[in-house]
Amino acid sequence: MSDLKIICDSLADVPENLVKLYDIEVIPLTIIINDIEYKDGQNLTNEEFYKLIKEYDEIPKTSQATYIQFKAIFKKYLDQGKKILYISGSSKVTGTYQSAMITKNDLQGEIHIFDSLNLSYGCGAQVVTACEMNEQGKSIEDIVKKLEEIRDNILVLFAVDNLDYLKKGGRLSASKAAIGSMLSIKPILQMQDGLIVNIDQARGHKKVISKLISITKEHFKNNIEDKRIGIAHGDNEVEFEKLKEAINSELNFAKMTETKIGPSIGSHTGAGTIGLCMWNK
Repeated sequence: MSDLKIICDSLADVPENLVKLYDIEVIPLTIIINDIEYKDGQNLTNEEFYKLIKEYDEIPKTSQATYIQFKAIFKKYLDQGKKILYISGSSKVTGTYQSAMITKNDLQGEIHIFDSLNLSYGCGAQVVTACEMNEQGKSIEDIVKKLEEIRDNILVLFAVDNLDYLKKGGRLSASKAAIGSMLSIKPILQMQDGLIVNIDQARGHKKVISKLISITKEHFKNNIEDKRIGIAHGDNEVEFEKLKEAINSELNFAKMTETKIGPSIGSHTGAGTIGLCMWNK
């Protein structure tokens, strides 16, 4: 058994089956809906979250994972004689990374904090890769080196269905959000250096999927046979299945992982979001 414990936060959207398979500790962010606080994944499931935001018709708030949370979890594994590798959601959009760094400085023991500079499965892909390498007996140095390679080269794209979420987050003006909603224009967003950037747009769901695939092909110059791909959705099974079908038809990738966008990310993107990420295996 490895003496390295791999930890992430709920921004990573690691599929439940892989969380169980690799015994990943997931530190939850706090989700606030209708003035009630929930812990992502602990007393709020994905299904419950999307049901609640429809029921109350409000945009949720999130609160970063705290020093107290990190201290309790880090100390638990350090007391077991474990080394810790915590892979965080992007430090440029959440204070969770900083909470972990402060905690690390207050504890004795080997704690590695890695900033994924990503969100959702853009971060989750790095978490799962670390788990795979840990099972293979790779050193922490080798694992971090591979994570740096993935972080520098991974492509993460997504399209948001409800533009009100982008408007509230300041990533879309009120006028553009109103016009976009009327014309069914969906922005195509990309993670770039830890930040969410609006890089394109498409009108209607069918063109969104086509645009996601064409951007992916262009980004990798059609050299994708050795790439892994992750696809995700936030309460949008219909478009998710269409995306998966199109990817299987048009992209000759090495391996696919499917996941769901949880409350920590969904609070900022809303229901209906679909996305993909691709990286070197």
